[in-house]
Amino acid sequence: MNDFLVSVVIPCYNEEENITPLLIRLDEALADYSHEILFVNDGSKDGTQHKIELAQTINPHVRYITFSRNFGHQAALKAGIDHAKGDCVVTMDADLQKPPETIPEMITL
Repeated sequence: MNDFLVSVVIPCYNEEENITPLLIRLDEALADYSHEILFVNDGSKDGTQHKIELAQTINPHVRYITFSRNFGHQAALKAGIDHAKGDCVVTMDADLQKPPETIPEMITL
């Protein structure tokens, strides 16, 4: 295991269906790293918040921030980056259009 912390910041807006598959893939991709997964719920109207809260009870790597309403993608990214504890921060969207498996390729020691 590497001795630095990787923070993955994920803004979410109505991403209920993607939370679980995303977490599975992130945990597999980051298995060799100390990591945190920081979701920023940007005022979702579906069950995104519930899925994130459930994930946090099961997965010790999960943290989250919840906005009272939708402030937009950039505000969610900024809040996540501001609250990340990692030595490096990776941002990605929750829609799985970019594969989490590429994160280790982006990290160089």
